[in-house]
Amino acid sequence: MKRIAILLFLLLPVAALAVEPDEMLQDPVMEERAREISKELRCVVCQNQDIDSSNAGVARDLRILVRERLVAGDSDEEVISYIHARYGDYVLMSPPLNASTLALWLAPFVLAIVALLVGWTVISNSRRKTATPGFSDDEEAEIARFIDNNTSKDNS
Repeated sequence: MKRIAILLFLLLPVAALAVEPDEMLQDPVMEERAREISKELRCVVCQNQDIDSSNAGVARDLRILVRERLVAGDSDEEVISYIHARYGDYVLMSPPLNASTLALWLAPFVLAIVALLVGWTVISNSRRKTATPGFSDDEEAEIARFIDNNTSKDNS
């Protein structure tokens, strides 16, 4: 029973792939090329999931298109260029660095710097806070009178 559980656990990543048997090419070398290309292409419906592991209908269509282009004799780069020309930079898992994707590439660095500045500001402000001062002489006299009045009432 334990061996079956281990075998199932090891096969879980294989089950996660969305490529259907009817999509697969007969030639294992071509199929491997198609899988590698599919891992470089993003599903246009899913969020940050490659077409190799997406169950969306559009991802299936793109997987079939990749295989059709490979069978037609296109190189890996030509297949990616063909799909990129139709779907734009979004379809690439690693979009190129250009004017339209500059914000995408710089956002993590800018957000990290902002987070560090906010953290530094919070920490430095918390260190600057001084201890609350004690009571003034007038306040201490008032407190002493209050205590004296209350203790004399309790004794009566």
